[in-house]
Amino acid sequence: MGAAAVAQWGPKGKPRSIGTSILLAIVTLGIYAFVWTWKTQNEIKNHAGIGVGGPLGFLIFFLVSPVTYFLIAHDVEQMLGRTGRPSRVHTVTGFWFLLPLVGSIVWFVKVQGQLNDYWNSF
Repeated sequence: MGAAAVAQWGPKGKPRSIGTSILLAIVTLGIYAFVWTWKTQNEIKNHAGIGVGGPLGFLIFFLVSPVTYFLIAHDVEQMLGRTGRPSRVHTVTGFWFLLPLVGSIVWFVKVQGQLNDYWNSF
């Protein structure tokens, strides 16, 4: 499937600046991470019909945040896989969270970078 087939799915998500998002997460003492999680999981759910969606994704992030690193990576991988596109993000990308501070940043750069490429592709 190409971009034309994807266009028949739900609305595409919003590309987000990686640097601005990281800065917002720092300045808001992590609150933006919850906003980003809600929005990203909602966009994937609305676009591809996969994943837990925003409200449940927010709750999971609030209660057991490490699970979110795997869920979002898995959803991105599945979404791209359904279009026949290779993904640089895989479920195991979630293991980056084990590396204190830097791991979360690396994970975010990988995931948001892949999402930006995908959202900008059509």
